Amino acid sequence: MKWNKRVYGVIGISSIMANWNADFSHRPKTTINGEIFGSDKALKYPMKKMWDNTGEKVLAIKSYIIPNDKKGKELDKFQPRDLEERYEYIFGEEVNEKTPSLTVLKNLFAAVDVMNFGTTFAVKKQNISITGAVQLGQGFNKYKDADIHTQDILSPYRNSNDSSEGNTTSTLGTKIVTDEAHYFYPFSINPNNYKDYEKLGIENFTGYSEEAYELFKKAALISATAFNTNSKAGCENEFALFVICKEECEAYLPNLDAYVVFEKGTGDDMNKISLLKLGELLEGKNDEIESIEIYYNPVTTIIEMGNKFKASLRRLY
Repeated sequence: MKWNKRVYGVIGISSIMANWNADFSHRPKTTINGEIFGSDKALKYPMKKMWDNTGEKVLAIKSYIIPNDKKGKELDKFQPRDLEERYEYIFGEEVNEKTPSLTVLKNLFAAVDVMNFGTTFAVKKQNISITGAVQLGQGFNKYKDADIHTQDILSPYRNSNDSSEGNTTSTLGTKIVTDEAHYFYPFSINPNNYKDYEKLGIENFTGYSEEAYELFKKAALISATAFNTNSKAGCENEFALFVICKEECEAYLPNLDAYVVFEKGTGDDMNKISLLKLGELLEGKNDEIESIEIYYNPVTTIIEMGNKFKASLRRLY
């Protein structure tokens, strides 16, 4: 079934003694002004990983093969699949310059990450670029007292690259984390991004689907919590906001993360997420909005809304 409604929202990720998104120096990503932020890729990856783990077709995710040499003999080392190999792996079909573009498009839109985020697919004269219905912005940390910590780690292994005499000690490493950070990602969903593709006659394609929306929504609520690696242990979904517009709504909204304020509570140690500014933004737009959904953890967080708009509050866990 087709999903025809535009959606605007915010996804909140907490990071406690963890590193949600590191740069190449292994420190949490920061702007030139020192603001901690997470890229859209840092959030998309746990989403795609969750979809992949539940059996959905996902194109843009790393997977491995053990390739053959030119004589057909299997090599000893594995390597990541390239884009063409990944396409052939998940769709069971080869792609080349003779493959009809409508066939390629049909397969691409069958992948949940492409249906949501779009893709750039360029192999053997199949140069296809799809602007996704779902657009994710950068997630800025809104906790002003966030601090970066460096931990020394003792490796259980000796450094075999050190040939100096008397090298008998284990190597040292570091782990860099934020003591506490709270990232808020803006997103928007515009099904109209696929209108041109609807006119092409792609088999089984009618535009952005309700199934794709529900899969995105589920990932927006739990994927960070589910993605429990060493550096991401301590990173959890803590908030999600969905402003669902009515069909044919003519109102367009800016990135909503700018209207969300995060504060640490005093005394009871509860976090507070204030949506008072958002209420001012949405005032007078009730006729354009079908519903507003807010997901949060009431054990750790208080939501401050005021009376500018009505929303359904739901438990995140």
